[in-house]
Amino acid sequence: MRAGEVDKKRLFELLWGAPAGPRRGPRPTLSPAVVARAGIAVADAEGLDGLTMQRVAETLNVTKMALYRYVPGRAELVALMLDEALGESPPPPVPAGPGADAGWRAQLDDWTRRLVDRFRRHPWAQAAAVGARLPGPNELSWVERVVAALAGTGLTAHERLDVATLLVGHARNLAGLPPDSGREAAFAALVRGRETRFPALAAALTDPPTPTPIPTLDFGLTRILDGIEALITTRPPR
Repeated sequence: MRAGEVDKKRLFELLWGAPAGPRRGPRPTLSPAVVARAGIAVADAEGLDGLTMQRVAETLNVTKMALYRYVPGRAELVALMLDEALGESPPPPVPAGPGADAGWRAQLDDWTRRLVDRFRRHPWAQAAAVGARLPGPNELSWVERVVAALAGTGLTAHERLDVATLLVGHARNLAGLPPDSGREAAFAALVRGRETRFPALAAALTDPPTPTPIPTLDFGLTRILDGIEALITTRPPR
């Protein structure tokens, strides 16, 4: 196997707990979970660019070669770290009162905000969660909750999975943007002196400020859920 290439079989075993078979050598003193948590600590402090097997080994007071007994390489380590950082999907919100139903919309609103929080705790996870890859059991539990929340709405299985993908993308993109990002001021500084190239932006940025602006996360999430609701109204309930 070439350097940097993912050991897919070993990664599946690490993420999903498939038996790896007996291993020779001294009794293990660490575990993949311990190595993943050490990697999370490094990435939280230094980002993915600062994450190396050597750096993780140093935090665990072991040699770099010792880590390879537990994780075959950096790519597999990042996959383990992402699943550990996301954690198990939290349960749906408690209904408002006896006999009340949280409803799919309240569940997905809560779900998205909690996922944004997970990404904000671990900014490196935003980049790690992009692209085709093998998800772990924790990550799949988040998808499970979306699919379960939409059961009985009339949406097809494919559509329910698409909703999960759409909300993950929104959460990941918005996690890197703080509630008060100063976006308008930053854009205004860039557009100043270039109004002829960006006339629509220049005009928009001269509009009177909104007295109580809606946070970007709330605005986008509400529009997404409105669109899903509009689609659901066209389907007979199952």
